[in-house]
Amino acid sequence: MARLDPAAPEQYEPLFGTDAPLRVRIYAQRPELAEQFVAFGQFLRDHHVLPARLLELVRIRVAFHNQCRSCMAVRYGYGLEDGLTEDLVCSLERPEEASDLTDAERSAIAYADLLATNHHAISDETFAELKRHFSQPEIMELCFHAAMYVGFGRMAMSLDMTDDLPEGFREDGTITPWRQDEVLEITTPAR
Repeated sequence: MARLDPAAPEQYEPLFGTDAPLRVRIYAQRPELAEQFVAFGQFLRDHHVLPARLLELVRIRVAFHNQCRSCMAVRYGYGLEDGLTEDLVCSLERPEEASDLTDAERSAIAYADLLATNHHAISDETFAELKRHFSQPEIMELCFHAAMYVGFGRMAMSLDMTDDLPEGFREDGTITPWRQDEVLEITTPAR
């Protein structure tokens, strides 16, 4: 059960509509911040140069490290349109061994893994590997995405916003985003 109550409808409905997901209704306890947070996430999705499939793989992998259930349960439409499948999501269990991931995807995921689990281990070698696959502007974009996923995913996890998620994401213990019976596909922004 969520650790904070959803804001009153008059706080979230003008910004996000009557069918806003629970997470956005809770964020609307501070509607002016929630509006800008959602807008920033949408801006990142709307102005990416990296493949959407790669960004979704990174987001979902970081969500696993964060144990952010509301992040693990979601598949954004832009990633699905770019080839994200549940088989690819299953590859995130062992990305270094996955034959269906590209070398660039494995490199981006390895960076995100370190950022989420041991950021002090990120080294010149980490960035040399990224530079083998990405331009410097692309690496900077990856850094922005990964930082957002790590920081805000941890915040979302701490709020325990699972009430409106599929059952597999509401269970106790460690949850994985792979091999779930049901996920939420979000094709439009949460506004």
